[in-house]
Amino acid sequence: MIGKFLLAGFAAILVGASKAGLKGIGIVAVVLVAMAYGARDSTGILLPLLIAGDILAVIYYKRHCRWIYLKKFLPAMVVGVLIAVLAGKDLPEEKFKIWMGAIILISVVIMFWWDYHGRKTFPDNWAFVGSAGVAAGFTTMIGNLAGAFANMFFLATRIPKNEIIGTSAWLFFIINVFKFPFHYWVWGTISPQTLLTDLQYIPFIFLGFFLGMKIVAYINELQYRYFLLIVTAIGAIIVLIR
Repeated sequence: MIGKFLLAGFAAILVGASKAGLKGIGIVAVVLVAMAYGARDSTGILLPLLIAGDILAVIYYKRHCRWIYLKKFLPAMVVGVLIAVLAGKDLPEEKFKIWMGAIILISVVIMFWWDYHGRKTFPDNWAFVGSAGVAAGFTTMIGNLAGAFANMFFLATRIPKNEIIGTSAWLFFIINVFKFPFHYWVWGTISPQTLLTDLQYIPFIFLGFFLGMKIVAYINELQYRYFLLIVTAIGAIIVLIR
């Protein structure tokens, strides 16, 4: 019980830090909560914590949102969420775990590919935006794992860092609130009991957000990123074999 609390508490700190601008670290939080609560149930435990972090990010970065890009990407994400709702509704825990682990590994591979090839931009056309948006929506519903695909889109926009953080803050706040009813009434992964469980982790969100703001200006991005990707890949394997 204490181990579960520590895992989820540390995951909540990582969620807060990721919402403060340490993009990519949230994938580790997904792995930790899945280890603590199981793959499927973890999606419902984590979602309210993500929304809490989104609220902090929206408040802090509200001046940096580029609404034109949000409006461009959001509809495709909504489609992806709806597809995932139907695909994952009656998926057994074992298969759900395999899907989730596979998505984590694919996300890590994509991020490694960005770094290895030094890609800073991506094509910005309707086919790319639509496919990335649907993939982001599907993966965020299955396992709160839209980061890699959303980042591809934001890199294509070529907008400054703070505007990426601000726009993605609003994007994920809207999409996570949109996902909430499906987790509550369709999948049953959110309940009054899970919401009470989430309350004990909310202070960790605030702590993580504060630490994230302090760290983001000083961290060695390259070393941190590769360490993060390696740890995340190991975590994905643990999710698959656990």
